Order: sequence, then structure tokens, then C-alpha cells
Amino acid sequence: MPEARISVHVLDASSARPDPAQALDFVTDEAFGGQSLFVGRVRRHTRGRACTGIAYDMFDALALVQFRAAAEAAIARHGPLMRIYVAHAKGALDVGDVAVVVAAGSPHRHEAFLACREVIEHVKHRSPIWKQEHYVDGSSEWSEGCSLCDADHADRPPATPVAGADAGHCDHPHGDPP
Repeated sequence: MPEARISVHVLDASSARPDPAQALDFVTDEAFGGQSLFVGRVRRHTRGRACTGIAYDMFDALALVQFRAAAEAAIARHGPLMRIYVAHAKGALDVGDVAVVVAAGSPHRHEAFLACREVIEHVKHRSPIWKQEHYVDGSSEWSEGCSLCDADHADRPPATPVAGADAGHCDHPHGDPP
């Protein structure tokens, strides 16, 4: 895969943040008629609790391998002319801060939309990223997510949101492995 088609980053939140403009710059090309951008931010409420922020931790080297694998798979599936950009913050973030940016550029919008969605789902479900949520009452807890889960999320529609649950999160159980 040509290096110029993929750009992946883990950014220390104390000195840099994922930048949507930088992502769009990377996936811009005169041959591209479509660009898709996903920006994930720290939200105020999660699972019915008010948050003050999130601390992300990750295994950087493996996360970068997973980001690249997601991008390579999307390019293989949707066209060799695509460009894909992925950046995820590591460290402490406040409500409203950008945590992750994924962008895809391609000759046509359809492929850009599909690739962007597939890459963010792969990042969320296959990358070694953990988040500790900090709440307004002073408590905190590590979020139960599906990092490294074996479920295939790329070809499934998003889960139906359930009251009190994270909207759009996957709909299979998580927890300790058997």
C-alpha cells in the first residue's frame, strides 16, 4: 500500500489533538469528488451520568497497526485511489475535546462514506484503546467497551439506541472473556 494513501497517528493530548482540518487536507485530491469526515468528541453525558472528561490509554504501537490495517482494508474494498487519515488522542480530554478523527477521500462520495464508517468501527472495536470516564461527582470508572472484540462490525448497521445506553454502540455483550 503506498504510504501516501494512509496517515495514522496516536497523539499525546497534552501537546497535540486530532485536527479535522489536517485530516481533510490529507484526503484532498483533484481527482476526488468525495470526502467523508468523522469527528468523535468527549460528550457531557454517558450512560446517564454527567462527565467532566475522559482519559484514554492505549498500546500505541498496536493501535497504529490496527489503524493502518483498517485503512488498508477499506482501500482494498473501496478503491486503490482512496486516501485515509486516522488520529486518536491519548491522555486526558475535557468535555467537547476532539478524541478521534477519521477521514476518507475518494473519486466518489459513496466509497468515501463507506470507508470512513468502516475505519471508525474498526478503530473502536479492534484497537487496544481504553477510556476512563471521570464524573461530576468526583468518581471515575473504566468504560466497558469492546476493544479487541471478535464481532464483525464493518458490515452491520449501527445498533438501535436504547435509553440510557451509548447511542450507536454495538449490540453484543461485553465483559470479561470466558
